[in-house]
Amino acid sequence: MTELIRYVSIDDCGAVVNQTLLEGQIWGGLLQGLGQVFDEICIYGEDGQMLSGTFMDYAMPKADLLRQVTIRMAPVLSPSNQLGVKGVGEAGTGGSLPAAMNAVLDALHPRGVTHLDMPASGQRVWQALQRSKNSG
Repeated sequence: MTELIRYVSIDDCGAVVNQTLLEGQIWGGLLQGLGQVFDEICIYGEDGQMLSGTFMDYAMPKADLLRQVTIRMAPVLSPSNQLGVKGVGEAGTGGSLPAAMNAVLDALHPRGVTHLDMPASGQRVWQALQRSKNSG
């Protein structure tokens, strides 16, 4: 099983207009990105038919991915507008994908795993470890 032990997010959002909305955007983006790294996958049959087309058979990201998450802000006012604000809607998603996937690969590297396609589900990590064990 893959498990997120700790995740720290530090974002520069410019001037904070509404702290609650800002944090909601970051949390939502993190969950979306981490869900893609650890669980989400579209599966197709040999005929091209999507086999994971409903929420009954598609791994939705769940709040338990976010147990050990710290969110911090490091705002620097934007010089391009009078309010000093910046966009934040994709901040959580854009950073979480490479950060989490690189962390998984860093953890697996001592065991000889140098490549792993997303999602880094427990099954895929196990398979990568078995391939590495059998080839080395």
